[in-house]
Amino acid sequence: MGTKGTGVLRRAGLAAGAALLLFSTLPAVTATAAEGAARPEWCPTVEGHRVDCGSMTRPLVSGRPGLGTVDVAYAVVRHRSPGPAKGTVAVNPGGPGEVAVERAPVFGEVLKDLLGDHDLLLVDPRGTGRSQRIPCGVTDAEYRFGTRQEQRDAVTRCAANLGPRARGYTTAATADDLDAVRARLGVDRLTLYGLSYGTYLMPVYASRHPGHVRDIVLSGAYPLAFDPLNRPGAQAVSLSLRRICERSAARPEAQGRPACDGDKAVRDLAATAAALRERPVDVDIPLEGAAPFRMRLTEGKLANLVYEGASREVGADPGAPSLLGGLPHALDRFAAGDRAPLLDLVRAEGSTGSAEDQAPYIAVVCNDYRKPWKAESSLPERWRQYRGALAGAADRPGAFGAFSPAGYLEGPTDGGDVCIGWPRENTAGPQPTHPRMPDVPVLVLSGDLDANTPDANGRLAARQFRDSRFVSVRNTGHVPEMEHSGCVVDLSTRFIRTGRTGDTGCVETVEPIAVTPVRR
Repeated sequence: MGTKGTGVLRRAGLAAGAALLLFSTLPAVTATAAEGAARPEWCPTVEGHRVDCGSMTRPLVSGRPGLGTVDVAYAVVRHRSPGPAKGTVAVNPGGPGEVAVERAPVFGEVLKDLLGDHDLLLVDPRGTGRSQRIPCGVTDAEYRFGTRQEQRDAVTRCAANLGPRARGYTTAATADDLDAVRARLGVDRLTLYGLSYGTYLMPVYASRHPGHVRDIVLSGAYPLAFDPLNRPGAQAVSLSLRRICERSAARPEAQGRPACDGDKAVRDLAATAAALRERPVDVDIPLEGAAPFRMRLTEGKLANLVYEGASREVGADPGAPSLLGGLPHALDRFAAGDRAPLLDLVRAEGSTGSAEDQAPYIAVVCNDYRKPWKAESSLPERWRQYRGALAGAADRPGAFGAFSPAGYLEGPTDGGDVCIGWPRENTAGPQPTHPRMPDVPVLVLSGDLDANTPDANGRLAARQFRDSRFVSVRNTGHVPEMEHSGCVVDLSTRFIRTGRTGDTGCVETVEPIAVTPVRR
């Protein structure tokens, strides 16, 4: 399945969140100086729009008042045109753990057409941004780039530091927070717009509050009942390599010649995975403002690089160098004995690590997501169940693409065995995988070069709803709204306004990405 916490907007250069602040629980106030209204200092400014901000005090764990409360912050970007809004669009940018409120200017620019007649609701999920962070002592960099044992240890440490409060960090609780904000604002029904992990959150909201859903857009989607062994993602890596090689011939600089052979790129990937399985390579990763750290490049770390990192921002600037476009050359060189090009890609990806605490990410993943074991089992029983599931999957040739099953499953930071030590006593219980959904129009968007949430998962996400349509966007990766032409944002805007996709032909015309040539 891949890490849904790719932080689509954060990785595009936007800082995530600020320090913890406690807010009043007064009704939303208008952020308009001309009216003389009090403006919370954290309330964002969006050019050309009034912004209303507020917060609500919510129980941390429903029915457990002794565990305290959490303040949930929100911002409403108001529409430009006179008269009432035609609807309110609630956007979640992903994660788990991504902030929303401080990104109001970005969403205001991306969705500026929709904001002509629709309001935009942004809620920082509990534990993120302005919604009362509660750290658990695990940073983004150490968690993402640590060894698998270090990641498992980090999960156990995070659970111990949170204690019983860990039960408060679930998708269901975040969905209920969103509905409480909706009720405070007096909005009857929301348009739900989920990106990445938001495509998990919004169906949970829809199942828990079906009467308050107008329609839904899911981008970079995966279903509630996803494969806990993430086999679609492993298979999609090979498919993406074949596609970028074949399509590279259409690039202006290619003169009709492909930059690489897709089948050879997949063979090189398998050879590289096998080599790292036998002999991992230590890589020094530079970090801005901090000392470099040493990462062990294993088959699992390679898997994470090529299914998650390589899916990010694909299509945003098709002519620019990218991780995905550089992979066929780097894998070719590694298979030939030259490590440098691949290690350069690893260092570039590693440098995106941050010191942000991962409590909301780890807690939601370990509380909610499907596992290849039963939550109520003891740790030894969980290991037996996990190894049994792995052995069963290994009997199917090609199930994990170019990777070995065990090696690949060390890649996901939200899957495999990473949550196996999450304690039973602090677990809220897994999210139901087949809840009843409202019969509302749903649009599911997917990038056909996305191995993080591949087309196969997007189609399953669409099938959760009776009235859904699935659109695969050519030459784009995780969250296809990132593509540069504006086609996808126009499509989603039209759907929200009319309930119809209309002509989707533009998704076939998105420019192929540049690929570093493989020279022989």
